[in-house]
Amino acid sequence: MPFVSVRITREGVTSEQKAQVIAEITETLQRVLGKPPEWTHIVIEEVDTDNWGHAGLTVTEQRKQPG
Repeated sequence: MPFVSVRITREGVTSEQKAQVIAEITETLQRVLGKPPEWTHIVIEEVDTDNWGHAGLTVTEQRKQPG
């Protein structure tokens, strides 16, 4: 039973976009690994930009940087 966890920042991703991600990951696992869609579980976790850091800054702070 495949389980895929996808983490993204919470920045206005629509339900339709998330549904597309789930459908395409499921299709890829079926096509590449032969896994039946009914066995495949996809979880999308949305993380606030204050709770995601990179290079010593939160994503919130990075978004404020020029350039």
